[in-house]
Amino acid sequence: MLTRSPTQSLTEQLSARISERIRNRLLAPGARLPSVRQCAQQNGVSPSTVVAAYDQLLAQGLVQARKNRGFFVREGGRAAADADAGATDPAPAGQRLATDAVGRAARGVAPVNATALIRGMFHKINDQPQPGMGVFPSQWLESAFMPAAVRKVANARALQDFSLQYGEPLGDAGLRRQLAKRLDAFGVHTTPEHIITTVGATHALDIVSRTLLRPGDPVMVEEPGWAVEFARLAALGMRILPVPRRADGPDLAVMARYCEVHRPKLYVSVSVLHNPTGHCLAPGSAHRVLQLADAHGFHVVEDDSYSHIAPEHAIRLAALDGLQRTIYVSGFAKILAPNWRVGFLAAPPALLEPLLDTKLLTTLTTPALLEKALALCMEQGQLRRHAERIRTRLDAARARSVKLALAAGCRFAAEPAGLFGWVDTGVDTDALSQRMLDEGYLLAPGALFHAERKPGPLMRINFATTQDAAFWRVFERLRAEQDRLR
Repeated sequence: MLTRSPTQSLTEQLSARISERIRNRLLAPGARLPSVRQCAQQNGVSPSTVVAAYDQLLAQGLVQARKNRGFFVREGGRAAADADAGATDPAPAGQRLATDAVGRAARGVAPVNATALIRGMFHKINDQPQPGMGVFPSQWLESAFMPAAVRKVANARALQDFSLQYGEPLGDAGLRRQLAKRLDAFGVHTTPEHIITTVGATHALDIVSRTLLRPGDPVMVEEPGWAVEFARLAALGMRILPVPRRADGPDLAVMARYCEVHRPKLYVSVSVLHNPTGHCLAPGSAHRVLQLADAHGFHVVEDDSYSHIAPEHAIRLAALDGLQRTIYVSGFAKILAPNWRVGFLAAPPALLEPLLDTKLLTTLTTPALLEKALALCMEQGQLRRHAERIRTRLDAARARSVKLALAAGCRFAAEPAGLFGWVDTGVDTDALSQRMLDEGYLLAPGALFHAERKPGPLMRINFATTQDAAFWRVFERLRAEQDRLR
């Protein structure tokens, strides 16, 4: 709570608290501030104090007021008008959904600022587990075999050789051989010569975009989906076409409509353990997606970043089409070593040279030392055993987190699976996330996972970091308080 001080008024304290969160990106661009009445009750001050604090934020250019809607964190260059304007549409629900999605793309809707998500996820509030984090806790990833592998490959002579010359353009040959074996186990049959190592999976996605796309090209991306991908493509000047993601796969009616109207060049999909819902692609949907790709001439980028914790027989698009129109992307940051930044892509033969050119233009080559150490971990089975331990631990954590979430009055909007849970809280999670920050908890509100930010009741939780009953007690108290204010 704010306290009276001879050196700083309550208005200044409140304004400083909110401005600090905005500058640290703990309040994302586009986020709605609590109403004057709500903010006054939450902070134990008068409404006039809140009005004065909001006026200070307006003067600083940190927020903007929207008529009859409230105060929002300012977004550079984003039009604030008609975000939620609408009219009654007598068309059937499926047709209306497809038409609305195409219409949103035609309006050039700006995606959420993903740097807010990244900065927020990794802004260290305190030492307690954070429900909004997008990674496993660091103590889960600790191992003795990774440092041992580095020591083994980094003897004096080898270290000098690695340091005094660039690595192989495609990446370390030993690692690519191990990656080809791993892909073969998924039914993705390729050779080491068709694999390119990258600086993480995000770099692989960027290589594909820069190779196949030009500014203004339309790209289909799943919604809800990874906000970083929305913003990364927008920063390259691409046109975002959000495709609703359902339990069995993408909304095929929307995809078909996009193909007719916009002729997209690319479709980016997390087909296995989709972030944030945890959904896995069903065979029927997978075949239909590939049929659309073949008929309309677009490529599919399959981001399989959660492959190490995925169900054994999960469907991969790359396996079904034999890497003809599909480009497979994955990495090891989620399961092994986030700071090693080792990723890769497997591509159709015709795209290999253009993709390699882009890699060389953007990073030259990738660090051979870490790639050789990773290859050793894979060859000796240490990575496989490590992933098995993580899966076992995650299964237990998920069961406990689900039980606590249900007891706290939440429901799951998607069947719990993988690392993330897609939770319906029943209240506006944009507003709730601001109150939770006061208690030292960082949430990931559902609006962050949509191309057009709209407040709603959903949030993404990390099952590995929501096993603490103390968090859920705070959550229940603040949600009940928000309900009363509403």
